[in-house]
This record gives sequence, structure tokens and C-alpha cells, in this order.
Amino acid sequence: MADNKKRSDCPISSSLEVWGDKWSLLIVRDLMFAKQCTYGDFLKSGEKIATNILASRLQTLEENGIITKSDHPDSKAKVLYQLTQKGIDLLPLMVEINLWAEKYYDLPADRKASLTEVKKDKEGFIKRMAEDLEKSSS
Repeated sequence: MADNKKRSDCPISSSLEVWGDKWSLLIVRDLMFAKQCTYGDFLKSGEKIATNILASRLQTLEENGIITKSDHPDSKAKVLYQLTQKGIDLLPLMVEINLWAEKYYDLPADRKASLTEVKKDKEGFIKRMAEDLEKSSS
């Protein structure tokens, strides 16, 4: 982990300092479902992240080992961002956030249908998704 001054030794507080703002979790979300993204891909997301915030969050996530960047195979001007194993390990948390949101918010029908499938075999879903992410990051 980067040499950030922690507010406390509480594991929740320490974790939130790395990925606890909405933008960082949305970057992780995009990488979980797209497997790899460019800077421009993140800018196209529906939440309309500002460029300065995106650059800052990408740097923080990289410094803390949640993501890595590599050269883009088709363009020297672009880089690809991917989750590291540490980032992939956030998958169960992201699934739980989705299930919590389903319980308390109206979600689009396609998202509700996906979550219904996840709930049928949550452990299996997490395992399959993690394996898929690990393959794409190697």
C-alpha cells in the first residue's frame, strides 16, 4: 500500500482510503465488466467523471496495487488498465453492493434479471467471474 497516512487502524477505514469514494468503485466496476479499459473508455461511462478526478483516482488505485497499466497493443498514445489480483479480490464486495442496491432501489429489468441469476449461485458466480478476470489479467 502507498505511504498514505491512515486515519486509524480500523480495517474499514483503511480500505475506504484506497477504494472508498464513488469514482474509484466505478472504475473498479468498469474494469470488472470490461476486463480492461483505456482512459477514454472511463470518460465514456454514464457517470461523466471529470478528467482531473479520473487521473487522480487511476493514480491512487495504481499506487495501491488495485489496478495496473500496460501499453495498448494498437496505439502508443494509449494505455490499458486492468485489475490486479488485489483488485479482483474486490469482486465479492461489488456483488454485495449490487444485491444491496437491488433490495433498496428500482433497477432496470435487465440488471434485476442478472442479479436474480447471481442469487441462484452467488459463490459460483463469483468464482467464475474471478477466474475470468484472472485469465484476462495474465
